[in-house]
Amino acid sequence: MKRRGFLLLGAQLALAGRLSAAASRRFQIYAITYRGRTEVEHGFADYLAERGIAADIIHRDIALDTGRLPALVQEIRQMRPDLVYTWGSGVTLGVVGASAKVDPARHITDIPVVFSLVAAPVSAGIVADLRSSGRNVTGVSHVATVAAQVQVMTAYRAFRRVGLIYSPNEPNALAVLQELRALGRRQGFAVLARPFNTDAGGRPSGEGAAAIVRALKADGAEWLYMPPDSFLSTQARGVVVPTALEAGLPVFASTEPLMAAGALVGLVSRYYNVGQFAAYKAEQILTRHVPPQRIPIETLSRFSLQISLPVARRLGMLPPLDMFNYAEFIDGNA
Repeated sequence: MKRRGFLLLGAQLALAGRLSAAASRRFQIYAITYRGRTEVEHGFADYLAERGIAADIIHRDIALDTGRLPALVQEIRQMRPDLVYTWGSGVTLGVVGASAKVDPARHITDIPVVFSLVAAPVSAGIVADLRSSGRNVTGVSHVATVAAQVQVMTAYRAFRRVGLIYSPNEPNALAVLQELRALGRRQGFAVLARPFNTDAGGRPSGEGAAAIVRALKADGAEWLYMPPDSFLSTQARGVVVPTALEAGLPVFASTEPLMAAGALVGLVSRYYNVGQFAAYKAEQILTRHVPPQRIPIETLSRFSLQISLPVARRLGMLPPLDMFNYAEFIDGNA
């Protein structure tokens, strides 16, 4: 029995030694973002620092242009980092490919990848099952289920028609639109969806965005739903939200930046916390040597119901009394 105890203690010490060595090693992480650094990346880096995980983060941004991804994939192959971090569905698909259409000549298949800010990993085709990607990929989704968001909208103000403006080239927005339409068919509400106009290169353009919002209102939209959409985030504060408010159309936000752009209400996750959760998954891979396919794809366990009282007063749409018990009320210009 004593010899067994010594063997067990020896195994524990060996494991602790391996974990300590892994934690003291300096890792190289290759990070690709879509529209510059966000609070997600700050949360990611802070988590690693707080955990004492030394890492050099090589940052690359594609500035909304997924055409830059093939060159970055080649750079990853040459550098051979310990881990790749990707932001959003478009970047992630460009790096790892759709789960059913992986091409080893074009995608990273032999380096662990952790994604963040992917609204609908299954609908976007990145994974077939949230419990396991079945390959070198795991990550974090940042959006509450479409059903939960619709439930909040309905509780705040019942509706029969919801308007939506989206970028036709963004997988996150397209996946959520598909889910919203399916839910509308089941629950009996209509989805009035209009894409942004596009330029000669097929990229979304803000030209005519105000007219699109006004047309949705004229068609009978009772809410303007803003899906997780990076280009929409660049147009929300200056064009989309002000136009909706002028038309008396309440705006529901699916993400923290869209809520900050002036929406009435949103069910959102904190970008900083999303980054920390993604870093936790990276830690499992780097220091505990857990294969990515054994790490489930998850969202945060809690979302924040945010309401802008200045916007509510401007629209004459104060929230139901029970929401005062659990909503987070934010200040902002209306």
